[in-house]
Amino acid sequence: MALTRKLLKGMGLSEEQIDSIIDAHTDSLEGLQSKVKSLEAEAAEAKDWKAEHDKVKKELDDYRAEQQGKELSAKKRAAYKALLEKEKIDPKRIDTVLKADRDKIEALELDGDTVKDADKLTEGIKADWSDFVVSTIKKGVNNAKPPKSEGGGSMTKEEIMAIKDTAQRQAAIAENHELFGI
Repeated sequence: MALTRKLLKGMGLSEEQIDSIIDAHTDSLEGLQSKVKSLEAEAAEAKDWKAEHDKVKKELDDYRAEQQGKELSAKKRAAYKALLEKEKIDPKRIDTVLKADRDKIEALELDGDTVKDADKLTEGIKADWSDFVVSTIKKGVNNAKPPKSEGGGSMTKEEIMAIKDTAQRQAAIAENHELFGI
């Protein structure tokens, strides 16, 4: 039921009382209407904030996923590099192999920091990159005439004395004179 002048007259109120009630009622309605407008504006702003929040949250989630992907890729690369080093691939060639095997690296499955099915992958590395394997065989200098040693010859006094040929024995004594006190 609406508050009207007719209703108030029916209650037996005077014109002054009716005007006073209508003015107070109008002020109340205007206050409520301004409050409603204020709340509607806040609600619209809240919707804008929600949209902004959702946008920023999505960007953050995308960034986190990207960083986790980079971390996983770095772990896979390090594990694959360790396998290459274990198989003695030339250290100067490892970066080249890592670039060439990028798809294999991304397809790796890790168990912690180690590669699952590492034996199978190692066989592939041996087959694909055998030309880059470094051999570590150490070979001495091939010298037909080794230098004479300063602190005694390569023969003992007994060995020299056991030489039957006099000329050879005398040459050996001359070369190893320190053994004979000469």
